[in-house]
Amino acid sequence: MDKDALGIAGRQFRSRLIVGTGKYRTFPEMARALEASGTEIVTVAVRRVNLTDKTKESLLDYIDRSKYFILPNTAGCYSAEDAVRTARMAREVGLSNWIKLEVIGDEKTLFPDNLELVKATEILVREGFVVLPYTNDDLVSARRLVDAGAAAVMPLGAPIGSGMGIQNAANVRILREMISTVPLILDAGVGTASDAAVAMELGADGVLMNTGIAAAEDSVLMAEAMKHAVIAGRQAHLAGRMPKKLYATASSPLEGVVR
Repeated sequence: MDKDALGIAGRQFRSRLIVGTGKYRTFPEMARALEASGTEIVTVAVRRVNLTDKTKESLLDYIDRSKYFILPNTAGCYSAEDAVRTARMAREVGLSNWIKLEVIGDEKTLFPDNLELVKATEILVREGFVVLPYTNDDLVSARRLVDAGAAAVMPLGAPIGSGMGIQNAANVRILREMISTVPLILDAGVGTASDAAVAMELGADGVLMNTGIAAAEDSVLMAEAMKHAVIAGRQAHLAGRMPKKLYATASSPLEGVVR
């Protein structure tokens, strides 16, 4: 699978699994889970991490930046202005000029505010950021984000942290068919390995997850399961599944069988 790299904004990644760094019971547990997942990209919530006080412990102390590419995110932002300010801060402290852009529109569901999301994308792209926006599974919104200069489109499979898996496979298939100029990365809702495999079988270029790993009883083992699920789902997608049939077809040919 090494030859089948994930390309984003001219950069190549061997792993198609992107892993978050929140909600783990301890920082060492997080580090072990990242290692087991095989990921190369890890997301860090800019507003929820200690960036300045070097006397205090930070999750950044447990991320080997020679092994992992840090993708800051604007989790907790509810306006384009707030998200842009957070992205600028991430770049100023040396995290990255890449940003996983989140602009939340509803506090209970954490669904995105797509108007503010497009606005923030346009501003950040003009300022030289590589923008990967979290959006809903809507084709029109996705197209507007691509037109605004997004380097990828990251639709939700289900609400953030719900673990319900992909709730609208048809929309993912439509997005896959209609969005071809940038990667399509499923973001949010993955609860177990089969959810990740389904996302990849539907044609997603990658999967981003956090809670599905961090909230598992054994987060390290689940991280390893997710690694294999993403690889298997990608291989199944490339292989092309057999057609579905209503009736049985013998797996062994009947010609020449003596009755």
